[in-house]
Amino acid sequence: MSDTTTEIRAVLEASGVDFEVMACDPELADTAVFCERYGVSLDHSANTIVVKSKTGEEKFAVCVVLATGRLDVNKTVRKRLGARKVSFASAEETRVLTGMELGGVTALALPESLPLWIDGEVMRRDYIILGGGNRQSKIRVDPAIFGQTANTEVVEGLARPVAG
Repeated sequence: MSDTTTEIRAVLEASGVDFEVMACDPELADTAVFCERYGVSLDHSANTIVVKSKTGEEKFAVCVVLATGRLDVNKTVRKRLGARKVSFASAEETRVLTGMELGGVTALALPESLPLWIDGEVMRRDYIILGGGNRQSKIRVDPAIFGQTANTEVVEGLARPVAG
């Protein structure tokens, strides 16, 4: 196991929160494909997204939103970061900041300096599916885990529902 995977496992085991680590074919790790292949509902699947300011001082934050929502980058995230423009962090920036690959990024065992913003809808689920810190696993966990993560804030309206 990588150091990141070991840290994530330690966070989960120390939390007292029910969890399950689920194996995943790395080719099927992207949310929509994973949900379809493994029979997981999109409204329980949570995406962990790293965002950054594009203007002013460079700042990063990590956001967790349900797969049924779209991160409100241009309004909510921009205002919270205090920047005129924001964007998604690149795959390389995400890897450097978190030690994780896209498709497997999780909101657990992140550097304590990174703000972690959880959409309120995530907290209203009885369980969520998060990335496992790699593309080979996912984590089924009670969102109560976010009561134990560093620098974390629940943000109502962080995501907008996807019209469908």
